[in-house]
Amino acid sequence: MKTEGRRWAEAARYRAGSTLASMTESLAGLEKISKDDALAEIRSGVEQLAKLQEAIYAERRVGILIVLQGLDTAGKDGTIRAIFQGVNPQGVEVSSFKVPTPEESAHDFLFRIHQRTPERGMVGIFNRSHYEDLIVPLATGGIDEQELGRRIQQVAAFENYLIDQQIQVVKLYLNVSWKVQGERLLRRLDRPDKHWKFSAGDLATRQKWHDFHSAYQRVVSATSFDGAPWYVIPADKRWYRDLIALHVVLAAISQLEPKVPAVPIEHIDRYRATLERELGTEEDRRNG
Repeated sequence: MKTEGRRWAEAARYRAGSTLASMTESLAGLEKISKDDALAEIRSGVEQLAKLQEAIYAERRVGILIVLQGLDTAGKDGTIRAIFQGVNPQGVEVSSFKVPTPEESAHDFLFRIHQRTPERGMVGIFNRSHYEDLIVPLATGGIDEQELGRRIQQVAAFENYLIDQQIQVVKLYLNVSWKVQGERLLRRLDRPDKHWKFSAGDLATRQKWHDFHSAYQRVVSATSFDGAPWYVIPADKRWYRDLIALHVVLAAISQLEPKVPAVPIEHIDRYRATLERELGTEEDRRNG
């Protein structure tokens, strides 16, 4: 990974005591690359990611869980498409968590989450996640301090357990501004082909903008630790969002050093000779 890419990834890592707003502004200040150059770098990075993902899938030693959080229009779907467009779909699973079903609600809040965590050898992507069960009730007044503290401890224990099981957790918070979110919601209304993406609930959440941002600030700061830090990604420019998110994922996977295992094939010379003989026979048949 290029030095500049590592710098972006490190700059995006949440720092204790920082505000999400200040980190987003700081990262926006690092934007010293043109859109065309960024898109070219994304294409190159996607090729690198595809090779790393193939090694993870072949080696079956580690798994990756990528957690994507952000308010509506922050670009969770778009980030997934941009980063994973070139990887083998057999090795990637995307899960999205909506309102819990009655069966899920009868269990602890992590019950449905654990069922969707990736096995070793796989990349799992959570488009929204267990953090919804902290952020939403905190923003809407549906949780008290005691329960919030308990859930924060449970999330940390859960993620530490995954790490112990060789599942690397990479958490991305996509931070979209109030103005850009409004513009994107308006475009959904202006385009009939995007009406399916619009929900009146988006406007209800927008009315609690400051409450949700305060909730994200508190939860991110309380659940970012060495083994599974949060990364704050500016989301107003899609191409810049995708570039930084890609470098964060590349940095996290590269440090695991996945390698395609060397697998000895018994009687390999015999198999090669058989195939070469068959292909030679077919060539003779076509030329005969």
